Amino acid sequence: RLNFSVIKLPKRKILKVVRNRCIKWDNENIKKRKDTIMFNFFKKKKEEPAPPKAPAAPIAVKACVNGKVVPIEEVPDQVFSTKVLGDGVGIWPEDEMIVAPADCTVSVVMEDTKHAIGLHLADGADLLIHVGMDTVNMGGEGFEYYVGNGDTVTTGQKLISFSKEAIKARNYPDCVIMVVTDNPEDLPMKTESGMDAAAGETTVITLG
Repeated sequence: RLNFSVIKLPKRKILKVVRNRCIKWDNENIKKRKDTIMFNFFKKKKEEPAPPKAPAAPIAVKACVNGKVVPIEEVPDQVFSTKVLGDGVGIWPEDEMIVAPADCTVSVVMEDTKHAIGLHLADGADLLIHVGMDTVNMGGEGFEYYVGNGDTVTTGQKLISFSKEAIKARNYPDCVIMVVTDNPEDLPMKTESGMDAAAGETTVITLG
């Protein structure tokens, strides 16, 4: 049989014991914190500063399709023309093949509609290629992917084929949009328009 003895202490005594223990605990922890802060401080002082990053070479983004390049402000869709998604250009296509405008990684595909593709460039920027206006409503009719999400592609490599006839049958404009949706490094950006472009060859956007 276990016996428990209860030690009754005056209330003042209990408070004094608790207070002394708290003070002791606080003092020990404050000392530890001070030691840690001082250690980190001197450790940082001894560390060599990181060398400045060399400026990356500008990335030339080529036309993704053969055709007439126009300023993004002139494309027939307010979401793009008002640059809600970012800056870029429009291309009125002469043929029906979208190619990679730079060496990059496929970051977004629309498996159900195949009317657009997202690309991640080497400098960290993200580029959206959108074929036609309102073509999401076509449910993939006339569109075909040649790549998948996560694929690494090179400039000029086939990405999407589309049917100008199918787009026209829906009375949709077939203008192809190229827009930089994210520029995390805030790189200087320049767009070129007003010319006939060759897919994979003519520079339409420069980053850096």
